[in-house]
Amino acid sequence: MDENKETPRVGSAVRRRRRELELTLAVVAERSGLSVPFLSQVENERARPSMRSLQAVADALRTTAVELLAAADPACSVDVVRAGEAGDGGGPAHFSPDAKLRGLIRGHHQMQALEFTGDHDEGREFQHRNDELMYVVEGGVEVEAEGRAYHLGPGDCLYLTGGVRHRWRAASADTRVLVVAVGDHIEAVDDTRR
Repeated sequence: MDENKETPRVGSAVRRRRRELELTLAVVAERSGLSVPFLSQVENERARPSMRSLQAVADALRTTAVELLAAADPACSVDVVRAGEAGDGGGPAHFSPDAKLRGLIRGHHQMQALEFTGDHDEGREFQHRNDELMYVVEGGVEVEAEGRAYHLGPGDCLYLTGGVRHRWRAASADTRVLVVAVGDHIEAVDDTRR
């Protein structure tokens, strides 16, 4: 077996195991002899470790490379969430309990996608770590962001970069909105700053 051959995508399995043990990337780096930036890239699926590196990570996480590979998400997958079904959105939901919320993604992924229908707690302010896209399917939405008010109707789309404080509310009872975002557990990196 070629020890330098790249492994399948194991980032989510590494992150889950590290969090179970309540370890920081710095601690895993120290134990494994690998760098924090490399481990971050592995967890965010931007790099795949060699078998030798994966074994070092596994040792640092008190597990085996085989167990990490078994727990890895498939590199490529297709999942259809049909009308009437619900995923978990790909992450935590931040909507009022009275809202009808449907997750459009199953599992823990880099992207979150939610379909919101009905009332929304307009008093709550949001500030996400990463970018977010809001698309109005039906009805209307009023958004306050960066001190400005935006009125969105069917087919309108609002893009917010990470860190922008905002709040929003449905303008009518028949409002349906799709919210797609990079998960807060992902550290988005601007590659244009090199």
